[in-house]
Amino acid sequence: MAGKEANATFSLEGEDHTFGNSVRWVLNKNPHTAMCGYSVPHPSEEIVNIRVQTTGELPAAQVFREGVADLMTICDHVQDVFTKSVEKYKKKNNKGKGKGKSDAMEVDSD
Repeated sequence: MAGKEANATFSLEGEDHTFGNSVRWVLNKNPHTAMCGYSVPHPSEEIVNIRVQTTGELPAAQVFREGVADLMTICDHVQDVFTKSVEKYKKKNNKGKGKGKSDAMEVDSD
């Protein structure tokens, strides 16, 4: 694979360190990633630059897309586990209580 396809920088608007660091972590776990880093050019701008260098077996764009998909899967799993834990907590702590206001946690769901 040509070196040009194996290396890329992705600039994402509307993102910050939270997304940049999360994607960096996931991409660095990928065996096709030789190096991944991110930067925020200026603190007043919501732009994240993510640099991906692959081992050359796959194009950087494909590795980046797979990394973002993996991050979405991780986030979905965390949300599912959290939601189930809140439901379990509410069931456990609402036993024996009247129909009035309970001490259980309030969680908004989207």
